[in-house]
Amino acid sequence: MGDPGWETSGEDTITTQPLAAMTWEEARDAAGPGSVAVLPVGAIEAHGPHLPLETDVIIARAMARAGGDRLAARGLRVVVLPALTYTAAAFAQGFAGTLSLRPETVTATVLDIAGSLARHGFGVLAIANAHLDPGHLASLEEAVTLIRRDLRLAVAFPNLAARPWALRLSEEFRSGACHAGQFETSIVLAERPELVRVAAMAALPANPASLSRAIRDGRRSFEDAGGPRAYFGFPARATAEEGRATVEALGAILDEAVGGEPT
Repeated sequence: MGDPGWETSGEDTITTQPLAAMTWEEARDAAGPGSVAVLPVGAIEAHGPHLPLETDVIIARAMARAGGDRLAARGLRVVVLPALTYTAAAFAQGFAGTLSLRPETVTATVLDIAGSLARHGFGVLAIANAHLDPGHLASLEEAVTLIRRDLRLAVAFPNLAARPWALRLSEEFRSGACHAGQFETSIVLAERPELVRVAAMAALPANPASLSRAIRDGRRSFEDAGGPRAYFGFPARATAEEGRATVEALGAILDEAVGGEPT
């Protein structure tokens, strides 16, 4: 986005706060120049036999927290919105527990959220997205276009599936074999270890099938892409240490997308 040119006075209290826990007066005071509203975006969908359906939501919240801390350290007022947990998840809809919305519903929802933020004076919407279903990503891209055009609200949306952001992440992630694999499992081990079925994780064989390549080839489901148990990659290699490092990398990406210097 480039430098948004915000200035804050020495009297400003710079913190990262959850919007839902604030009063309306606190939210009013948090808005204005130098304010960033971070929207974590995930999904409720199958993530192998070892991770919870809310895996993407856990990752998005971690990215929002880490990015928000960096933004606040630069002197911006940051609020973290409640996560958007329902979205388009067509690739996983053959698996029990997956909840999928129509793409147009997702676009309309994000646009309406942004409309409220703009109306109340927030300066930037930053989207911390951890769900890479192609229909979902297209919905977010459409929402971002409409927000910028119709609401005149600045939006930072680092699409992790595209350059330059994908190059900042792990080798497994870049290979495309990364749904419920080492990359995502490591983050859940770091953030919510009690939700990882560790015995199942350790017993899973590697699945190096590239989900991103399958999408380019026109596949439309995890099953067709070579993931009959809804995972891709190397989950047995996951560690909490890698997960913590990845969360920091995701936070740096969000910070940079809003206008910080590369780190």
